[in-house]
Amino acid sequence: MGNRLEGKIAVVTGGGRGIGRGISKLLAEEGASIVVNDKGTEVDGSGASNVPADEVVDEIKSSGGKAIANYADVSTMEGGESLIQACVDNYGQIDILVNSAGSLKDRMIYQMTESDFDQVVRNNSKSVFTTTKFAGILFRQQRSGRVVNMVADSGLGDVGRSNYAAATEGIIGLTRTTAKDLGKYGVTANAISAMAETRLFPGAVDQHRIPEMSGPSRDERAGIGPSPEIPSWSGGGSPDDPENVAPLAVYLCTEAAPNINGYVLGVRGGSLYVYSNPDIENVVNKWGNFTMEEMDVLFPKMMGYGF
Repeated sequence: MGNRLEGKIAVVTGGGRGIGRGISKLLAEEGASIVVNDKGTEVDGSGASNVPADEVVDEIKSSGGKAIANYADVSTMEGGESLIQACVDNYGQIDILVNSAGSLKDRMIYQMTESDFDQVVRNNSKSVFTTTKFAGILFRQQRSGRVVNMVADSGLGDVGRSNYAAATEGIIGLTRTTAKDLGKYGVTANAISAMAETRLFPGAVDQHRIPEMSGPSRDERAGIGPSPEIPSWSGGGSPDDPENVAPLAVYLCTEAAPNINGYVLGVRGGSLYVYSNPDIENVVNKWGNFTMEEMDVLFPKMMGYGF
């Protein structure tokens, strides 16, 4: 066991399975005391079970760590508040919040019901708000804290997942805003787009990777350079194992990362990514309103196909 987080208290939502489970266990290995929150639902958000959270707590304790289970529904304000309060009641403080809870309910946009959309946004995105709000109150008071939110590349466009795409892009915006709201108080907030094989994303991870990451680089497509070589996997298990996400998440929670704030990062096995923030790619200026005739000429040029 390490000691990078000795004396720290961490809350992990969705901590009973998949990526959250791996993060909970590594946080404990580094000396943190853990609140493992998991409602124990199915992939679509239905049902409930105490078993996932209890099993992870037992694993942590059997390895000499400290952990308690929590089953609150953090998609509600009451659940988010009760989770943070339970952490304070048991450990006296909170230093780290990792949001990894979520669900999927896939439908094509023309088949998506209001209930399908609302449920996934509530379970994935609102749950980040509820926990971050109440943890943020304490982080601001104590002038320290770490927030790490799990997201996915689905926000870049993913067939049949308009609800999940909206939720994950919402989390990214929430993360960046949290970083701005709390950064001056010594708090950091970052997001990780975790490419791993989980209940939500079964099968080969490459099926869910965006083309830019799985195909030729921009330089290679432009004929001016090769794609960076990805080394062959030499670790145990598979590069798609959800436990491989934990080192990056835990690193962001340590004192080694005080200035990493407002970033979207990615990880898959032996590869780490830094995502660029949205930026203006091209611009056309005019002192005044554009006419439709000007739009006919200028907009194709701005988009690069009208010259």
